[in-house]
Amino acid sequence: MARPARTPLRAMLPWLALALIILIADQFSKVLVIGYFQLGEGRLVTGFFNLIRVHNEGAAFSFLADASGWQRWFFTAIGLGAALFIVWMLRSHPGQRLFSFALASILGGAIGNVIDRLAYGHVVDFLQFHYAGWYFPAFNVADSAISVGAASLILDELLRVRRGR
Repeated sequence: MARPARTPLRAMLPWLALALIILIADQFSKVLVIGYFQLGEGRLVTGFFNLIRVHNEGAAFSFLADASGWQRWFFTAIGLGAALFIVWMLRSHPGQRLFSFALASILGGAIGNVIDRLAYGHVVDFLQFHYAGWYFPAFNVADSAISVGAASLILDELLRVRRGR
């Protein structure tokens, strides 16, 4: 007997669960950083990695961080709009594993940063890599998930194009 077809909601549940795990890991790590570090305080972990508490009122690489405050709501709206679009895409393509993994990663990260903007007015960043006096801007678990998701989307598209040849 054939298995009944999975409903779109049921098919996307694993991807929503992944997004939730990312969201929980992001928020938990930020609560720890807020509890153990003062703003600007850092700790050397290795010769190339620090934990440091910084607040980013802008977007990636502090884009628009010096604006007058409107950017908080602008980036919150973008994050919420992206989350809704991603859920719609997940509903439409839950069987495409790499694509759905990418979307779920971006979803979890986007919601994590939206929560920060709503709760604090800024995003809490704390992971910082450096080498020979050069410092990469601090970031967080949500940013990492968004980056992994974006890279996975690119990989998915490259593989899709390759299969189409």
